[in-house]
Amino acid sequence: MKKFILTALLCTCCFAAFCQEVKTPEQKEKELYEAVQAQVDKMTESLKLDLAQVFYVDSILTHDYRALQQEFEAMSAAKVTNTDLFYDVQDKWSERMYQALHKVLNEEQWKQYLKSGAARDKKARDKRAAKKNK
Repeated sequence: MKKFILTALLCTCCFAAFCQEVKTPEQKEKELYEAVQAQVDKMTESLKLDLAQVFYVDSILTHDYRALQQEFEAMSAAKVTNTDLFYDVQDKWSERMYQALHKVLNEEQWKQYLKSGAARDKKARDKRAAKKNK
């Protein structure tokens, strides 16, 4: 009986592992593009961006999210397990996006962007940076 349960458990684990979807680089790229496009669409609607701003926002988010993803993948490949290092990388790229978007948006749009949660995120990043430098 124990042998049967062990065999059934082993088969179930193997089947579950086999069924897990391994994403190809093309699938990852498509998901990244869809996420960026959703963010750009949301910002376009909420901030009333003109065409030039849409282009810049799309370029900024695409570049920076791709770079963030590449750094995360490199860290995962290097078997980094310290979550603080992942937060540091995320904060680095979030700060770059924040600064780049500030250059693209006009004052009214910038105030609206800050109200939409960017100010809260910036405060959290600054708090983590201060704690790290302490």
